[in-house]
Amino acid sequence: MSDANELPKEVAPPASRLASRLEPGAPRGGLKPILDELGEVDLAVYRAIATTPTPHLDEPMRRLTGLANHSKLWLGAAAVMATVGGRTGRRVAAAGVVALGINSLIVNVPLKIVARRTRPDRDAAQVPLARQVAMPLSPSFPSGHSASGFAFAAAVGGTLPVTAAPLRLVASAVAYSRVHTGVHYPGDVIVGALIGTTIGEGVAVVSRWLDHRRSSRPA
Repeated sequence: MSDANELPKEVAPPASRLASRLEPGAPRGGLKPILDELGEVDLAVYRAIATTPTPHLDEPMRRLTGLANHSKLWLGAAAVMATVGGRTGRRVAAAGVVALGINSLIVNVPLKIVARRTRPDRDAAQVPLARQVAMPLSPSFPSGHSASGFAFAAAVGGTLPVTAAPLRLVASAVAYSRVHTGVHYPGDVIVGALIGTTIGEGVAVVSRWLDHRRSSRPA
């Protein structure tokens, strides 16, 4: 009779099975394999956009992405609101500018430094020359243009809801233009949009609270 403490032979995994678990190509646990696969998807979408002919979109996307450099598009919109919108316009413009400032401080300093993702290789992906703009020297992740656009849209739209839909539409177009012109991966702009939205909505909450406080003061 076999010893009671001895495992039956068929229970012990064969050496070949153990070896297969340790092969380099075998699935592994943890977060890194998931991030690697997401990176492959990100690159595949980037290449698909790069190789899809869009002659009627190329120049408009180049112009739009240029308008959004240094938040010029959003600062211009804030200036118009403050000029023609009266007290409400000044209030929502202030919320938008504050959101831009906070977003710039968070995205362009710590996040890009920590992530340090290399910019896409436009030549390898065959991004057409007609689309291309100057490649920024800063790291790729997250997209500052996307974060700024969605921060402004969320702050202004959260303070003045009628502006939310058009501003988010323009912010989405700016975000896409960064992929179309080849300077960002899709993942960069998606994460940038999420960060910007979070910042903008936080600013909108504070702005509404301050406005309520002012309006509730006795005359």
